[in-house]
Amino acid sequence: MKITNIKDKDFNLTLKTILNRGEETSEEVLVTVRDIIAEVRKRGDRAVVEYTKKFDKVDTTKTLLVSEKEINDAFKKIPKKEIKLLELARDRVAHFSEKQIEKSWVYNEDDDAVLGQKVTALEKVGIYVPGGKAAYPSTAIMNAVPARVAGVKNIFMTTPPTNLRGKGVINPHVLAAAKVAGVSRVFRTGGAQAIAALAYGTRTIPKVDKIVGPGNIFVATAKKLVFGAVDIDMIAGPSEVLIINDGTGDPTWMAMDLLAQAEHDELASSVLITTSLKMAKAVKKAVALKLKTLKRRKTAEASINAYGVIFVVKDIKEALKLSNRIAPEHLEVFTKDPGEILKGVTNAGAIFLGYVTPEAIGDYLAGPNHTLPTGGTARFSSPLGAYDFLKRSSVIGITPKGLKNLGPSVEKFARLEGLTAHAESVKIRLKDKTKKS
Repeated sequence: MKITNIKDKDFNLTLKTILNRGEETSEEVLVTVRDIIAEVRKRGDRAVVEYTKKFDKVDTTKTLLVSEKEINDAFKKIPKKEIKLLELARDRVAHFSEKQIEKSWVYNEDDDAVLGQKVTALEKVGIYVPGGKAAYPSTAIMNAVPARVAGVKNIFMTTPPTNLRGKGVINPHVLAAAKVAGVSRVFRTGGAQAIAALAYGTRTIPKVDKIVGPGNIFVATAKKLVFGAVDIDMIAGPSEVLIINDGTGDPTWMAMDLLAQAEHDELASSVLITTSLKMAKAVKKAVALKLKTLKRRKTAEASINAYGVIFVVKDIKEALKLSNRIAPEHLEVFTKDPGEILKGVTNAGAIFLGYVTPEAIGDYLAGPNHTLPTGGTARFSSPLGAYDFLKRSSVIGITPKGLKNLGPSVEKFARLEGLTAHAESVKIRLKDKTKKS
């Protein structure tokens, strides 16, 4: 793990490597995803089945929809203590999500008008749960529970199957999590074809209003391309953690937090910003030692070697400035007084306060959502929440008095823009004083 500081010649290059490490959308990927989307729009289920067979080596002709029996069987096979774990996660995420719900409101504006905002839940939402390298029941919970809390009636989940003796098997914990979280239906498909099916609908997979959930470069690209036909949560890039440290605390704890992020995938970024060169060296040594013990050592080692770095800065003010510039997905404030430092944080997806708050707590059971902005997008975006599944409608009711007071000005404004029909729609009401709303 590299140690550097702001004055080093290669500082800017090191920082640029971290910030720009996300997978570039190549022309080849774009062409492939566009073709997949076009085929799914044209041929529906047949295209979804064909692409699932091509990429996942599974024939889902008769099993695209995961049956209730399969879900219930998976639920029954899982030990009760593990079901309780899923339920604990659901309940904590639900409790936190409930506090994010907006309410409709109206007010009277000087007897001229009744104005307000009507908040309505989305009707149908699609959630994407990745497969491949690992199974993520936590993703099913983190994406479905806030939607359910917000009042979404139909939650449809897609997830890629694993080929097991010729059958398309879905991890039982993912199916159990879907059941616990209140998912309406589960579909056995992944990749760009799943996103296209949710965006445009097929005979089996319903068209939704919004798609949420992380995925690989093909999924991310598909989400970009279907945006507009549906809403999306965000374009999730490689995961990242940044730790701010004041030279205090246990270096081994920080080393494990850095490695916990690195084991996600080779493009994950693990960054430490500390005011102590002594601590920097201690953490670097601890990372090297603990790396040898990891089950996912190959992945973590590739990540640490490519995107693991320790920045040594002169003070916490400089640490905060650098952290806010990076705008990390996960920010750990590993200091004596994290509450004081919190005041200076402006860009971060999730903030973890104090020595005993590892990022893993937020991944599973703390309550706040683990679907977070990556790649510096925390500068302008927020974690997934119940508010993402709500839409707002403006409510406007003008009174006769209000029309009299505002109408002439509205008419003038309309004529200012050359929109005479707009102006006349107001003028005709002002002339006809016999009609009142």
